[in-house]
Amino acid sequence: MRAELDFAVPVLFGFLLTLARVGGALVFVPLPGFSSAPRLTRLVLATALAVTLAPAWPRIDALPGAGQMALWMAVEAAFGIAAGVAISFLNEGFLLACQILGLQAGYSYATTIDPSSQADSGVMQVFGQLGASLLFFVFGLDRQILRAFALSLAEHPPGAFQISAGSAEAVIGLGAGMFTLGLRLALPVVALLLLVDLSLALLSRVNAQLQLLTIAFPAKMLVTLALVAALASMLPALYEQSAGRTVATLFGIVKGS
Repeated sequence: MRAELDFAVPVLFGFLLTLARVGGALVFVPLPGFSSAPRLTRLVLATALAVTLAPAWPRIDALPGAGQMALWMAVEAAFGIAAGVAISFLNEGFLLACQILGLQAGYSYATTIDPSSQADSGVMQVFGQLGASLLFFVFGLDRQILRAFALSLAEHPPGAFQISAGSAEAVIGLGAGMFTLGLRLALPVVALLLLVDLSLALLSRVNAQLQLLTIAFPAKMLVTLALVAALASMLPALYEQSAGRTVATLFGIVKGS
């Protein structure tokens, strides 16, 4: 006796719209190694996330035409992309800080393979990306994203989502906040490195026999490591503060405020 799977067409359309919304977000959400994963793996993850939202799938009474369905999927993907960009700004602040530190401290000469893009990247940038990705899961932002998607499916029926002027301004503000966060993380170390350069220059001026140029490079690297280790305990608090602002913006987009 064969078992037949009865899958209604409206349910299938609801699944496709949810998949378009989730897939649009996964393009930008900073999941470690996701961008370099095989396409089948990324498709399976997007499908699994869409299935977890099955209770919130939109109910479609009248079957849409091909053009209307394509328009709905484009709108759903636009919401997912907006949500993914808002989340990605959070981790990019840490990457910006690490890039500034690596350039000033001389770590730009030390490169390694980025596990996300498989490209040759600076050591500080890779550590910053891995640390930000770890904090992303520690503070449960993945669960907040799923909650936002479930709420968005209840608040906005298929094709009805529109980004308001306030929501667009809030997402742009998160982009500005990325630079603010990066500078807040990098400026203490950059200021200390400036003092190290001034001290070595002053000592060289006082006694020209001292060959301090050869020790300037390793001294700046050691000072950077020491200060970053001293400030490491503050990073979760800064990330949590920025994450709260990002989540509030994400739910503001969902509610259209």
